[in-house]
Amino acid sequence: MSDRSAKVSRDTLETQISASINLDGSGQSSFDTGIPFLEHMLEQVSRHGLIDLEIKANGDVHVDDHHTVEDIGITLGQAFNQALGDKQGIMRYGHAYVPLDEALSRVVIDFSGRPGIEYRVTFPNARAGQFDVDLIREFFQGFVNHAPATLHIDNLQGVNVHHIAETVFKAFGRALRVAVSCDERMAGVIPSTKGSL
Repeated sequence: MSDRSAKVSRDTLETQISASINLDGSGQSSFDTGIPFLEHMLEQVSRHGLIDLEIKANGDVHVDDHHTVEDIGITLGQAFNQALGDKQGIMRYGHAYVPLDEALSRVVIDFSGRPGIEYRVTFPNARAGQFDVDLIREFFQGFVNHAPATLHIDNLQGVNVHHIAETVFKAFGRALRVAVSCDERMAGVIPSTKGSL
């Protein structure tokens, strides 16, 4: 199997982000972003996706977390796109349902080459601790635009804001794990009748 790792950096006047991933990892992660709640969520993606993930970010969090969260999503999407290459032999599609106590979420992903998101998550409160949960959608929007991928996220039930968010990110990790995995029966074949993704 060829190397399926990538390192990407993104520098703007608002943020400086670096992301390193290994799609064939063991779920090891390291974060330094200044946004503890997002780091906790990304740790779930890494652990449940079995993706080694390292992200460092220096952003204008003195304004708010928006630019940093969005740009981390963008950079992570770019890293996935680079690591997947021409996508030969991958499963391409992945889905997962994940519960956490009263909360249940479903995530479905297609590394289609076409960015798109359907995001149906309603939070009963605006914040999880100090984190603005509206930024979760911004993270995923940045990811799909640069992966590029089609992503459907549905929270099916939940009361606790932290639980809802955590089921979304865990399900995202699980769906990624399936979608990027290699299908032995499709070795050397791009999973599309068009011949490219």
